[in-house]
Formats: sequence, structure tokens, C-alpha cells
Amino acid sequence: MKKPNGTGLARVWRATLCSMDGIGYAFRYEAAFRQELLLCVLLLPVAIWLADSPVELILLIGPLLLLLMVECLNSAIEAAIDRISTECHPLSKQAKDLGSAAVFFTLLIIVVSWLAILLPKL
Repeated sequence: MKKPNGTGLARVWRATLCSMDGIGYAFRYEAAFRQELLLCVLLLPVAIWLADSPVELILLIGPLLLLLMVECLNSAIEAAIDRISTECHPLSKQAKDLGSAAVFFTLLIIVVSWLAILLPKL
């Protein structure tokens, strides 16, 4: 049986192209993704400057990448819900609100991580 996406490196390449399509879509159509990407771009040099060790660098940059990932998943949830139906339904609201809550918790992780590394340096 032939796999539709191929195997081996061809499959990895196709998966990479699909990922790039997803990032491009998020950038073009999702304002929240663009705002969070800007936050990441601004904080990345600060993280490199602040970090005294590789562990600190990971603790500063990791949550920023996590934020972009969670925002992509939140947008995917919203798109899937809207694909099913645009009518207002309590379960649709629940799914979208839970996706939003995941983004919120990720933002809290960023704040806690940055404060944990910043405060001892002050």
C-alpha cells in the first residue's frame, strides 16, 4: 500500500512544507499570532542578553515558542468549529473559550519564567 505523503525524507519534506503553510496562514490571517510573534521577536534579543546560562536561555525562549504553538492550536480549534457551523452553540463557545484559556495560561508561563530569571538579577 502506497502512503499518500510518501515515506522517509520525502515525507519529512512534505510535512515541513505543510508546517510552513500553516505558519504562513497564521501570519496572514491571525492578528493574535502576529501580535504574539512581535512579542517573541522583541523578547528574543533580550533573552539572549539576559541569560547567564543555556538553561536560563531555554527558560526564556522556550515559553515564547510555546506561545506561538498554542496560538496555532487555538486558531485550528476556531477554524474547525467554524467549519462545522457558524451558528452560536454552547459547545462551540466552550471549545473556543478553552483554546483561549490555553493561550492565557501560556502567557502566564512566560510571565513566571521571565520574572523568575529577572528578579534575582535586580
